[in-house]
Amino acid sequence: MTTIYNIYCDESCHLENDGKSGMVLGAVWCPAEKTRRTAEEIRNIKLRHDLSSRFEIKSTKISPAKINFYLDIVNYFFDNKDLDFRAIVIPDKSKLRHKDFQQHHDDWYYKMYFNLLKVILEPDCKYHIYLDIKDTQGRAKIKKLHDILCSNMYDFDRNIIQRIQLVHSHEVEQIQLADLLIGAVSYINRNLQSSQAKIALVNQIKKRADYSLTKSTLLREKKFNIFIWQAREDTDE
Repeated sequence: MTTIYNIYCDESCHLENDGKSGMVLGAVWCPAEKTRRTAEEIRNIKLRHDLSSRFEIKSTKISPAKINFYLDIVNYFFDNKDLDFRAIVIPDKSKLRHKDFQQHHDDWYYKMYFNLLKVILEPDCKYHIYLDIKDTQGRAKIKKLHDILCSNMYDFDRNIIQRIQLVHSHEVEQIQLADLLIGAVSYINRNLQSSQAKIALVNQIKKRADYSLTKSTLLREKKFNIFIWQAREDTDE
């Protein structure tokens, strides 16, 4: 029987001129049949820490008062064999040369999303992909992303990538988990040091993943996969 996977995607500092040097795209995925149970277990962790089940997990909300909660969420991810994570880190957006390659930032953004997902996608499985709503152009963007992914997979009938859908992050625990892990990867790769709580979270992820989070992992690493993308210094990206 073909396995259906849900992939939950988010990004950090993805805008071209947001004044932030680095950018991270990331995804959490799990078998579709385990989605409801996973969401319920994450909500139960919220309740155990005296938070509302509707509390939205976000990397920007990490604080000393809530650090134990966020550490529990990280440990839950690593202890759950049904959850996996992959991220692409772009350390320095100032090195992007879109004009040299006759492309816009959005064109390059789709390429990065394809690079993120191509390692996850397998031709003998089926996928439903969910992205956090960012702006009013979202629907046009996901249509183009769906077209690009299916074309590259030769999935012209959309039997593999069956659905790409926008969702509200506050309603989907797995998107919130992706936000948290992406935020931690972004924090260390941007060399930030201002928050002891965020540093503690990063250190726990490094300990559990057994990776530095600043170097690419092996391509087939499944649980916590990172690729550090670098723009080439010559005339070809």
